[in-house]
Amino acid sequence: MQKQYFITGISTEVGKTVAAAIVTEALKADYWKPVQAGELEDSDTHKVERFISNKKTVFHKNAYALKTPMSPHAAAEIDGIKVDFKKIQEPKTENHLVIEGAGGLLVPLNDTDTILDLIKPTYKVIVVSRHYLGSINHTLLTVNLLKAKGFEVAIIFSGDEHKSTESIIQKMTNVTILGRIDEEPYFDKNVIKEYADKFKELL
Repeated sequence: MQKQYFITGISTEVGKTVAAAIVTEALKADYWKPVQAGELEDSDTHKVERFISNKKTVFHKNAYALKTPMSPHAAAEIDGIKVDFKKIQEPKTENHLVIEGAGGLLVPLNDTDTILDLIKPTYKVIVVSRHYLGSINHTLLTVNLLKAKGFEVAIIFSGDEHKSTESIIQKMTNVTILGRIDEEPYFDKNVIKEYADKFKELL
């Protein structure tokens, strides 16, 4: 039975795209980034494509590809459009699907909808948490909101290990920790594949 995994972060630049690539490779899943804002020449879809070794993954087109690296509602305004939530339709596939959000959960898509509204009740949600001052608060807020909405939640830690931060997050959320993505000198297909093999069992 195919599963859908939604990858979100506790903030921006926490390692969501690398995590999405690892989960995609581990499951040989399809990948979809519903809303891309900025970096259209080297988008998250392009990046994940470069990281994937398997031949099964299909990369689905963004519902919205916005030119400015800003919150989608603001980037859309600059492009002279409004993000219509109804036009963001999950691609049809017989395969597992990995969906990557933009920024954190409450990033606005328009005046009424946020990234959180893209997450369907059947999705498993993976939260990428990276240590910085304030990250415990951001992680707990994110996980608690998802749990309150009834989602199945797991965490991937990204970056250098910080034992006390990770330990308190684990105690206070009591969710599955899928693993850690270390601060690697670089990421390429081989590194992604190594992590994918490590994460596979828990997914």
